[in-house]
Amino acid sequence: MKSYKKFETERLIIQPTSTGDAEFILKLLTSPKYIQFVGNKNLNNTQDAEKYINDRMITQLERLGYSNYTVIRKTDNTKIGCVGLYDREGIEGIDIGYSFLPEFEGKGYAFEAAAELKRAAKEEFGMKDLNAITVQENSGSRKLLEKLGFEFKEIIHIPNDPNELMLYTAKL
Repeated sequence: MKSYKKFETERLIIQPTSTGDAEFILKLLTSPKYIQFVGNKNLNNTQDAEKYINDRMITQLERLGYSNYTVIRKTDNTKIGCVGLYDREGIEGIDIGYSFLPEFEGKGYAFEAAAELKRAAKEEFGMKDLNAITVQENSGSRKLLEKLGFEFKEIIHIPNDPNELMLYTAKL
C-alpha cells in the first residue's frame, strides 16, 4: 500500500484512518452527539465500520492523497477523534471536518488537530481555500470554526442530508 502523509502536533498524532481503526470508528460514529450533529451512518458492527472506511475514506485517500485522519493522543496512544479533508458531494471544493469522543471534548484537541490539518491543506496539499459545514444547533463546532478563521457564508443543503447546513469558508 502507498504511504500517505501523517502529521504531529505537540500532543497529537494525526494519521490516515485505516480498517485497523474500525472498532474506534464504530464507537465514534455511533456516539449520541455524532448522530445528533452529523447523522446516523447506520454502522452496527466492526464489519460495517470497515466497509465505511474502505468505501468513504480509503477511496478518497487513494484518489486525492488526503481524507479522514484518526487523532491519537501521544501520552497514551489513545484514539480520541477524527479530523479530515473531504471531497463532499454538494460542496464546491474541499471541506474540513472533525469529531471527537465526548470524553475528549473541551480540552483543545479539536482545535489543535484541525489547525494542523488546515496548515497541511495549504502547505502540503496546495489548497487556496477551505470550506466547513455544521448544523446551526452545534454551537461548539461553530465557535471552533470561527476560532480557526472560518467565516459564515450561507445556508446550504447537500444530497442525502435532510439538515440545513451552515457553510463556512476560509482563505488559506
